[in-house]
Amino acid sequence: MADFTVGDDDHFRLDGRPVRLLSGALHYFRVHEAQWDHRLSMLRAMGLNCVETYVPWNLHEPQPGRFRDVAALGRFLDAAQRAGLWAIVRPGPYICAEWENGGLPVWVTGRFGRRVRTRDAGYLDAVRGWFAELLPQVVERQVDRGGPVIMVQAENEYGSYGTDQVYLGRVAAMLGECGVSVPLFTSDGPEDHMLTGGSVPGLLATANFGSGAREAFRVLRRHQGAGPLMCMEFWCGWFEHWGTPPVVSDPVRAAGALREILECGASVNIYMAHGGTNFGGWAGANRAGPLHDQGLQPTVTSYDYDAPIDEYGRPTEKFWLFREVLAEYADGPLPELPAEPAALAAPLRAALSEWAPLPDVMEVLGEEEQPESGMPPTFEELGVDRGLVRYRVDVPGPRRPYTLGVSGLRDRAVVYVDGVRRGVLCEEDGALEEPVSGPAEVELWVESLGRVNYGPRLGEAKGITGGVLHERQYLHGVRARALRLDAFEGPAGVAGVPFVPVDGSGRGGLYRGFFEVADAGGTGHAGLELPGWTRGFVWVNGFCLGRYWSAGPQRTLYVPGPVLRDGVNEVWVLEVEGAGAPYVGLGPGPASRAAAGVPEVAGA
Repeated sequence: MADFTVGDDDHFRLDGRPVRLLSGALHYFRVHEAQWDHRLSMLRAMGLNCVETYVPWNLHEPQPGRFRDVAALGRFLDAAQRAGLWAIVRPGPYICAEWENGGLPVWVTGRFGRRVRTRDAGYLDAVRGWFAELLPQVVERQVDRGGPVIMVQAENEYGSYGTDQVYLGRVAAMLGECGVSVPLFTSDGPEDHMLTGGSVPGLLATANFGSGAREAFRVLRRHQGAGPLMCMEFWCGWFEHWGTPPVVSDPVRAAGALREILECGASVNIYMAHGGTNFGGWAGANRAGPLHDQGLQPTVTSYDYDAPIDEYGRPTEKFWLFREVLAEYADGPLPELPAEPAALAAPLRAALSEWAPLPDVMEVLGEEEQPESGMPPTFEELGVDRGLVRYRVDVPGPRRPYTLGVSGLRDRAVVYVDGVRRGVLCEEDGALEEPVSGPAEVELWVESLGRVNYGPRLGEAKGITGGVLHERQYLHGVRARALRLDAFEGPAGVAGVPFVPVDGSGRGGLYRGFFEVADAGGTGHAGLELPGWTRGFVWVNGFCLGRYWSAGPQRTLYVPGPVLRDGVNEVWVLEVEGAGAPYVGLGPGPASRAAAGVPEVAGA
């Protein structure tokens, strides 16, 4: 048992003794559970004494009252304690984190819309139900009960979103009512309007930034005159979007920024110490523009973040520079690094020899088609988080050719007219190039590329949020059918899908292949590539690696070693637009990005 407090003398205290928190972010949901111990040992070896994690509500309560493996957080906290680390927990309810919908379930944002993250009674009741299920995992592992948890965050970066102090106060009170007794805190950007909007009287305010610690803490002190200084998110790297250049920050400059934080006498949480992977299609998205209200920017599957411990669990140049800085503030010699995970022993190809077209996959794994509706239902109205929705609608006739388009498309649609593919539409370009005459049957296979996780467009609906237009006329009588990514999970997997031999047409659909691994137990990781393929998702032995997309910059998907098995392994590829070479390549994965000569992007 121990007593962790936030003192008025600029120190955290553990049983009255001043302590400095040297923390690193590592999200348990972005790392395969069998690899938690290794990654946590890497944090200790870098010189950290604490780990921080978010908790994604939508991962654990996909439907109201249907909870899924909430105990994963408790198992992770136990692993942190085994590694000799304290733990900071950020349970939300909103987390941002470049995660789908900022961690909020689709059923919550679909039901409450712009009332989320406010004092709305219905929304707060949903939060209360979630906290009641989740927080026992935290409470029983608090440091005053012998566990590793020393602090818990109330909400997240609220000053970047709103000013509802009543809401923040109720979230903080709810945490206390659920038994959280360790100190609560908030975290916001070091700007007056953010700290004004996001701080809660009586709770420790912390700041998030990537450089300029002295100025950031000077601003923080205007709002909190006493108490420990802490950078709750020291951004040592950054995330990437599909279709943009790779992002790498300079390791020497990052180490200098870390040193400046510590020279200020502050505590720090390195974001990210190890980023991991957005498995399962859970990557979020941003909106471009200074007010985050312009074009969609979907986040890539990799959450490497240019962190000191890369996506494959390897130390980078940044790791060694950070270790050198942190060693000066350690209580004793730093532990040695654990053994580096072994890459796949030899490159191999898995031939994709079997295929089923999307309509056949829909017949087996899709949900029941909805009755005709006047306007197309959104993903939210269908209760769909990740996956595809097929919309079908008829163009009446006879009529001359007119432009066929979609208003309010989010995010991307492959369009078929009378069974012939006619093009791909997106939010910015929502009309086919060639006009369509009637009568005709139109199919639109629409995919969400990730829900916005930050800014005023949080919680926006996906799918077709307007309607299908022929000339200026809405087409009514729409039938919608969903194909969820979750449908591929579980013991059944793709059982029942009528696979046939690949015909070389390169059409979209579900492809299946097999490959053999001689020593899966000795393999820490592999990298998977799809040469010439366009966009879709990949599973290995039923485990969803995430989205691939020829738009780049990511070219290789991370395969956790524990997913592989000795002997025959199975791979599925759900291609939405157009297939490439009839195989996937597996190998050791890319070299550490710090050594790959990737150019730095300004502002990272």
